[in-house]
Amino acid sequence: MAFEKFKNILGGNDNEEEQVSPDEEFYTETREEYVEQNGVAGSKMLLLEPRAYSESQQIADYLKGRNSVVVNLKRVTPDQAKRIVDFLSGTLYAIGGGLQKLGGGVFLCTPNNVNVEGKISDEKDTTPSKSNKSKMKEEEETDEFNW
Repeated sequence: MAFEKFKNILGGNDNEEEQVSPDEEFYTETREEYVEQNGVAGSKMLLLEPRAYSESQQIADYLKGRNSVVVNLKRVTPDQAKRIVDFLSGTLYAIGGGLQKLGGGVFLCTPNNVNVEGKISDEKDTTPSKSNKSKMKEEEETDEFNW
C-alpha cells in the first residue's frame, strides 16, 4: 500500500490519462478549432500605452487570453520600447501569434485566433515625389524610435 502511494506521487500510475491544463490547450488548439467551439474569431481588442517595461507582462496576459492588443510605445524610452517588443515577440512566438508594425512605435499584437489581412506600408519603403522627400526626411529625423 505504501509502495502504491509512493508510485502515485512519482507519477508512475499507468491507469491515469495525462491531463492538459487550460494554458496548454491554448497552444495546441488551432484557430479553426477555436472558432468552431466559440463561434467568434476573437473577443476584444485593447489599446495600450505602457509607461514602463514592467507592464509588458500584463500585455502578454491579454494575448494569452486571446485578445488583440495595439501597443503604442511612444510613452517609453527607446531602450524600454525595444525590451517590450522583444518580450512581446517571445510571447507571440510561444502562442503562435503575430506582430505587425502600424506606424512609428505602434504595433498590433494578435493571438493565433485572429487573422490579420493586408499590410500597412512603411513611408520609407515608398518612393515619394520630390516635394515630399524633404518633409519625409524631417519626419525621419524627429522619429525617436527609428523602427
